Amino acid sequence: MKHEIQVKVRACETDGLGHVSNISYFIYLEEARVEFFKLFTSEMDMKSWNFILAHTGCDFVNQAYFDEILTVATSVEHVGNSSFEVSHHIYNRHQQLIAKGKAIVVYFDFEDQKSKPIPEPIKEKLNQFSISTPS
Repeated sequence: MKHEIQVKVRACETDGLGHVSNISYFIYLEEARVEFFKLFTSEMDMKSWNFILAHTGCDFVNQAYFDEILTVATSVEHVGNSSFEVSHHIYNRHQQLIAKGKAIVVYFDFEDQKSKPIPEPIKEKLNQFSISTPS
């Protein structure tokens, strides 16, 4: 199963060549992760936030342009004890792959400043979006 959101490319997200700037894709990926995280926590209060980004990357496959609607599909590649890896695929309205990204997210205790085990209810939900799980 995968989680999907749509983003509309704004003019400020394009560069001098007229296509989406490379940095903008990281904003789309972050937006997709935040929406994905809403499946695991009912409140988005930064005082009780437990996710921290440990790594992210993006491969740029094709170009996208101003005013396009892009779909960002998010799925889970791996769930560990205190971290998980998500993959993102960005498509245009023609289902053409525009970019693909990955992120490693750590379940983190900001008060103690260290990772902690992912609670079982969250692990169960993450596993529902695992690419190895039939959807």
